[in-house]
Amino acid sequence: MGDGMSARKLILARPRGFCAGVDRAIDVVQIALELFPGPVYVRKEIVHNRYVIESLAKRGAIFVEELDAVPDGAVVIFSAHGVSPEVRRQAAAKRLQVIDATCPLVTKVHLEAGRYAKEGLSIILVGHTGHEEVVGTMGEAPGSIQLVGTVEEAERVEVPDPERVGVITQTTLGVEDANVIIDVLRRRFPKLVTTSSGDICYATQNRQTAVKMIGADAQLVLVLGSPNSSNSRRLREVAEATGARAFLIDDASEIQAAWLEGVTCAAITAGASAPEHLVQEVVDFFEELGVKEIEEVEIVQEKVTFVPPPELAKEMEKRGAAR
Repeated sequence: MGDGMSARKLILARPRGFCAGVDRAIDVVQIALELFPGPVYVRKEIVHNRYVIESLAKRGAIFVEELDAVPDGAVVIFSAHGVSPEVRRQAAAKRLQVIDATCPLVTKVHLEAGRYAKEGLSIILVGHTGHEEVVGTMGEAPGSIQLVGTVEEAERVEVPDPERVGVITQTTLGVEDANVIIDVLRRRFPKLVTTSSGDICYATQNRQTAVKMIGADAQLVLVLGSPNSSNSRRLREVAEATGARAFLIDDASEIQAAWLEGVTCAAITAGASAPEHLVQEVVDFFEELGVKEIEEVEIVQEKVTFVPPPELAKEMEKRGAAR
């Protein structure tokens, strides 16, 4: 086998790839493209994956950064990452026909933010500056929410009343990183209000747990996902923390020969917005190198599904009845 690679084994993590929220968001765009004469606009990337965006754009979806670029009265889809109430107001003012593909687990965090604000709590959001999900969540209570992204920031953050603080988190964080930050906040604010189940979504947690298991056996872990995908970047970090070398790649063409030097066991996973065919292309790449032993390691079965947004369900019903 060439390229200095001596890999005999390839491990595939499961669960990997699409989560229920991503599945639903992509379905929403595909169904909308069939139902409406067009054009169908999508605010921001529906999910953070280059291949998904390119394939939907080819089918006719028009991606825009902000609603200013959408003509009044048009059909617009909100991405899985959610939007602030300000964006909803803007859509209403432009009389847009909105289909909301926000992941229900993100909506849950928005509702928590609203509830904490009503209760008069100072809210600390654990998350990454500038991420679309964070921007949307902060818009729920702009005067009451502060963003904390590191342990240092958690040590420094000031609130008017240390006895009345609630914490919420971005859904795609590293579980351990988030817990360390929340522990600091709990130490500083002993009456900290948290949600019983936490906010990091099931899919993020499951993919991180799976990559920990496979990273322990592999010298190299390849994570399929786009660079702007928060959960994919976290997977790479979690893999690296196991002692493996880990790289985030959009597809098989980005694999570098130098990464394979001295590797006897490699592993693959995929972020929640990465399509399975990209994983299979990487499997093909290793098979062409002569790797025969391919093992799939499943840590949990995911059975979560989400119903379509009510606006789309209504439209589908109307069309169905008209046929």
